[in-house]
Amino acid sequence: MLNLRFSDFDLECGTDEAGRGCLAGPVTASALILPRDFKMDLLNDSKQLSEKTRKKLQPLIETSSVCFAITHVDADVIDDINILRASVKAMQDSIIQLSPSPLYIIVDGNSSIASEEIHKKSSVKRYSEIETNTFRNIPFSCIIKGDSKFMSIAAASVLAKTYRDEYMERIHEEFPMYNWKKNKGYPTKEHREAIKKYGPSKYHRMSFRLLPEQLEFDF
Repeated sequence: MLNLRFSDFDLECGTDEAGRGCLAGPVTASALILPRDFKMDLLNDSKQLSEKTRKKLQPLIETSSVCFAITHVDADVIDDINILRASVKAMQDSIIQLSPSPLYIIVDGNSSIASEEIHKKSSVKRYSEIETNTFRNIPFSCIIKGDSKFMSIAAASVLAKTYRDEYMERIHEEFPMYNWKKNKGYPTKEHREAIKKYGPSKYHRMSFRLLPEQLEFDF
C-alpha cells in the first residue's frame, strides 16, 4: 500500500518524470500536491499500470489534486544539457508552476532537485531569483523507487506518462513511419529499423545511440 505523506507538511509535493530512456520526444515531468484526505485504490507506479488504467486515473488525479503541473523538455535541450539534467529541469519547471507553492518536495530517484548547474547553459532559460529560491529554501528528499512508495510521486508518474504518451501520439501524425503511437519513442526493434531506413527526425535525441553499433546510417 502506498503512503500518503513522507513529511508532516500539508503542502508536500511529489514529482516524477517519464521518457528518460526514449530515443525520441521530450522527457516529461509532473509535480503535484495531494490533499490530506486523498484516497485512490488503483493508484500505483505508472510502470505497473496498463495504459487503460493510467488514462482512467489521469482525470481523477487532476481533479483531486490541490494543484498540478506538467512540463515537456524537448530533444534539443536534452542533447545540450544531457538527459539527467533535462529530467531535473522538467521537474523543477513543474514545481515552479504550482500554486500554492509546496513546503516540502519528494522526488523519485536520487537526483537532487536543487541543482542550479542546469541553468548555466545558454540554451536554458534562467530562473528568476524568486524561482531559484524555491529550490534553495524548500526542503526535499530523494526516494529510491518513490513511485512505488508514496501516492504523490505515483500520481505524478501517472500524469507524466499519460501527458507524454499524448504528446508522442500527436507527433506520430507528423512522422508516422516511426510508429510513435505504439512505441512512444522507446528503442524497440521496429523503431530502430525505421531510423535505419528513414534517418532521424527533428524529434530524435542525437546525443543518444539511435542505432546499435553494428548498424550505420545509409546517408
